Amino acid sequence: MPIRTATAAENDKRIAQTGNRLVLEQARSVGLLGAAKNTRLSGRVPSDLIEAAKKRFHVTSDTELLELALSRLALDDDFGARLVGRKGSIPADVDLGV
Repeated sequence: MPIRTATAAENDKRIAQTGNRLVLEQARSVGLLGAAKNTRLSGRVPSDLIEAAKKRFHVTSDTELLELALSRLALDDDFGARLVGRKGSIPADVDLGV
């Protein structure tokens, strides 16, 4: 029986879906997502932007895209900014073993 290897596109989809699931689970665990969908959000944006975002994160519905995007924004830990802010905080003589 031949062994089927995942294509790059299948791997990208699996990784995106796993990341999406983890973000939404974290948002639920801190109370940002629940059973009640009690707010409607409306705005005009380029359709190409919506389609590119859906394609990148492998989602199909506008609601799913909005929940995922807003959850990512709400949970953002500013790691990049904090990392850059630490530049120069480790003495030059420290052996990092690199």
